[in-house]
Amino acid sequence: MAIAQMTSRCRSGLPDDRTADIQTLNHTLAAELQLIAAYGFGEQTRLLHAATRELARSYRAHHEQHADLLSDAVRKLGGTPVQPEPDYHFGAEELSDEQDVLKLAARLEQCAVETYLKALPQFPGYPDLANAAATILGDEAMHCAVLRQALGEAPVFMA
Repeated sequence: MAIAQMTSRCRSGLPDDRTADIQTLNHTLAAELQLIAAYGFGEQTRLLHAATRELARSYRAHHEQHADLLSDAVRKLGGTPVQPEPDYHFGAEELSDEQDVLKLAARLEQCAVETYLKALPQFPGYPDLANAAATILGDEAMHCAVLRQALGEAPVFMA
């Protein structure tokens, strides 16, 4: 789907709406950037087995695609996409094995799910953007379920 289609209509055409939309997009983009960093960090720890390392690379690529889509949408609305934090402080000193890295990733994926759940209602004037966010939400939920299952936990998070 084209970003131009996603951003062709502003909710009411008011600048305040556009600012709010940019803030919502940047909030979801920040979650994606954190996940990109987390999967890179997970690989750097050398605690992941080969198959898990490949899964992390795959998930990182998904998040890079999401981040590109969100960055383009922010620019189309006239905003500036947020940039990655210089250091995310993932607590390397507390990670001792693959399970710890998977727990970190699952927790961050769950946070991303919650971020998208909160963002979706913010796009009533952008049906294509809402659809893209819903698709990304599905990816995040799937990532979280796979990671939780790998940890021996129920795939679906129950609050």
